[in-house]
Amino acid sequence: MDVKVSVTTLALFLLLASYVTAAHSGVFHVNNYGAVPHGDITEALKHAWKDACASTTPSKVAVPRGTYKLKQITLRGPCKAPINVLVQGTILAPINPNHLNGNDQWVRFEYIDFLTLSGGGTFNGRGKKMAWNQNDCGKNKNCKMLPMNFGFSFIKNSVIKDITSKDSKNFHVNVLGCKNVTFNNFSIKAPATSPNTDGIHIGRSTQVNIINSKIGTGDDCISLGDGSRQVTVLNVTCGPGHGISVGSLGKYPNEEPVEDFTVRNCTLKNTDNGVRIKTWPGTPITSIASNFHFEDIIMVNVRNPIIIDQEYCPWNQCKKQSPSKVKISKVTFKNIRGTSATKEGVALVCSSGVPCETVELIDIDLSFNGTIATAKCANVKPKIQRKAPTCAA
Repeated sequence: MDVKVSVTTLALFLLLASYVTAAHSGVFHVNNYGAVPHGDITEALKHAWKDACASTTPSKVAVPRGTYKLKQITLRGPCKAPINVLVQGTILAPINPNHLNGNDQWVRFEYIDFLTLSGGGTFNGRGKKMAWNQNDCGKNKNCKMLPMNFGFSFIKNSVIKDITSKDSKNFHVNVLGCKNVTFNNFSIKAPATSPNTDGIHIGRSTQVNIINSKIGTGDDCISLGDGSRQVTVLNVTCGPGHGISVGSLGKYPNEEPVEDFTVRNCTLKNTDNGVRIKTWPGTPITSIASNFHFEDIIMVNVRNPIIIDQEYCPWNQCKKQSPSKVKISKVTFKNIRGTSATKEGVALVCSSGVPCETVELIDIDLSFNGTIATAKCANVKPKIQRKAPTCAA
């Protein structure tokens, strides 16, 4: 299976680059709107964005080097022409989570076509100071919501590159309702102890690419929610974190299928899971998860390197009496090698109600303490090609 970043995406890179080059006369510097280093730039950024978005020619909003404070902000389109937000400095969120609306993101972009966010800057959510001590959403379904660093909602034909998200109070990035969006050289930095801080979470979006990026956080490096289609992860390093996950799925009513997910040429280091598909049991939702391809992946001291878990029920938040109704099919694990931190390198625990179909293990070479890692399977009969551990019931 030859999977690569599409010609459309490469053309988009060139197109956006040409727009940025041509937009010399359309540069809107936040310091021209009153922004100063170590000061609050919220109003300056709002006004610069408003003017840039109204421009009929390609424009740029520029935040120069330095450290700035920023309150919660939504940068909304539609804009009249392509727009580049160039952030070269460090942007600081309010420390106190009570000063932000936890039902929204700290920095939100929405309803924009041809957006570029770039410049090498850092967005520091400063979650360590107060928020992480309040973040118990992993085990408390009635928890207080905390803001994520970024929200990209209903964005099309856009690129986020050379940007760092640091110490978010909650998830780092939420991608919702987007189409043809690429994260390139995107960095996420948070310690393994930061709770519920998924790196990039994608939902109800199509043609999302995450390439040439480094993600270290306290939860999933990348997670796919329902309605995600044609998502590609290429040349990504994950760790610390909980791995690269499809799901969790099946918890809520009216979930949409998840289809066509490719992970290639990635490295996972010291993560709690490797590549994972997880669905909830005991829920009424009936859905499908299909066409997943995990290939050319290196595991370094990873717990559960390859896992399908259709009994996912953290902190006993569900009932396991009835099996998951999410149908998993057409899943390939190919050329996955390295070291496992658990004796079971492969755990395929599928639903007894809708067993997994067409699951392949090809060239799996995982070791545990110098011995070959084992495999456990339930409600699935994987096709094994060349080298791979044999399933035990």
